[in-house]
Amino acid sequence: MLRTLHILDFVIVDQAEIAFEPGFTVFSGETGAGKSILIDALSLALGGRGDASLVREGAARADISAVFDTPPAAARWLAEQAIEGTELILRRVIDAQGRGKAYINGLPATLTQLRDLGALLIDIHGQHAHQSLLASASQRDILDTQGGHGQDALALQAAWDTWRAALATLESARRDAAGQAAALEKLQDDVAFLDALAPDPDEWPTLCARQSRLAHAQALLAGASQAAEALDGESGSASQALQAALQALQALVRHDPRLEEHCQALESARILCAETVSGLNAYADRLELDPDALAQADARMSEMFAAARRFQVEPETLAELHRQLAAQLQHSAAQHDIDALAQACAQAEARYQAAAQALSARRQTTARRLSEQVTAAMQTLSMEGGTFQVQLAACKPGAHGLETVEFLVAGHAGVAARPLSKVASGGELARISLALSVIASQAARVPTLIFDEVDSGIGGGVAEVVGHLLAQLGQRHQVLCVTHLPQVASCAGHHFQVSKKTRAHKTLSSIQALDADARVQEIARMLGGLKITDATRDHAREMLRLSSR
Repeated sequence: MLRTLHILDFVIVDQAEIAFEPGFTVFSGETGAGKSILIDALSLALGGRGDASLVREGAARADISAVFDTPPAAARWLAEQAIEGTELILRRVIDAQGRGKAYINGLPATLTQLRDLGALLIDIHGQHAHQSLLASASQRDILDTQGGHGQDALALQAAWDTWRAALATLESARRDAAGQAAALEKLQDDVAFLDALAPDPDEWPTLCARQSRLAHAQALLAGASQAAEALDGESGSASQALQAALQALQALVRHDPRLEEHCQALESARILCAETVSGLNAYADRLELDPDALAQADARMSEMFAAARRFQVEPETLAELHRQLAAQLQHSAAQHDIDALAQACAQAEARYQAAAQALSARRQTTARRLSEQVTAAMQTLSMEGGTFQVQLAACKPGAHGLETVEFLVAGHAGVAARPLSKVASGGELARISLALSVIASQAARVPTLIFDEVDSGIGGGVAEVVGHLLAQLGQRHQVLCVTHLPQVASCAGHHFQVSKKTRAHKTLSSIQALDADARVQEIARMLGGLKITDATRDHAREMLRLSSR
């Protein structure tokens, strides 16, 4: 549940620290006092959109922090995000230039993260929510949300997209069959040519090195022999010179030991010279003149040069081109296999139909249950004898299923139910919206529910029923409600008053928790307007007394 909300320099609130309790809490105040600013501030902390207009005039930034208990679903989300903390703190900062920052437990966060986490904590029913009931898409979403069909609806959308994509591929292949046949034939010829050539990825540099060695074998043999003779020939060789130098120094070492290191260097050079001579002789022995091998290497290079010219690439890239064209051939063949594409399309359609029919069955069940629940709620909201129906009408297959969803209502007994958009008055629409909100919230898993003037358009005894409904809901959830109705306010367990004052030519809004006496005064104001009499105070006390039963 929501524990505290701290607001700093937000719209017309300079500073507010609000502590919340479990159960049903109301916020009241005169029109324009800033009651809905509380909801706006909380929405911002939950990842709502913000800009510089939200910063109080003259302030550097707006700063909103909301502290929550951590329900199990939120704890799992935090663990997945590797965010720790003994309590859950959501914070949002917007500066005067409109730049914003978001934090979860002191760590920088994205707005998407705030929204994802906020969806596990709070459900907000806005004051104009009832207007969305008139849209067919909203009615379908309400039905699916109430029945827990959300994942099924997403899966159906994916199945529809897959089917349409498969159908588009099939139709494209049928249209382009003649033109694609020639392209496919050329691709097949190119792949067959490269299959026969069979270039290896590392073949070209190896082939070039081998051909160069075979082409210059005579020069390599002569050079190796000449080098070996210079190093260890019969006369004037490097080996003889090193041996003579070594002997000359060895005779002098006994006179000056410092010459020993030079003797060691000459000995190492003499040994290296002997090893090099041995290596060159072995190289010359292995090196043979092979005209046939040279001819084979030249022929292979000619083949690869010809292939490179055909495809206008470098010879060393032929192996990669072969791989790419083979993959393209496989894909193109599959894309233009009409029978295979038709079979894939049929399978995609079958999966869509199965998902759609399963969702239709679940929607039928939920529609009956929701119709009964809202009809029952209408009897307590001054719509006795009225009925509510969720009508599912068959339609052509689409992304949202095999049926349209439409809410029908009969305001009183003896009349036929007609579409909600055509028959419901503003007050009836608000009452039906509230009934749907309460029914949907009974199944809600979030701990906190907020109703922002969803009681607009009602009054009298209906308002009292609404207050009792919200109080009952407060036994299962933390319920916060912005209201202008004394009948609703008197049913709450906790009451805050929002007021607006002008100080130093600046208008500021303040929020105050009301004690018993102040609460009587506020409900009397809501009953009687600007002039509060003893009679209205007595009436307010009576409403509070009756509501507490």
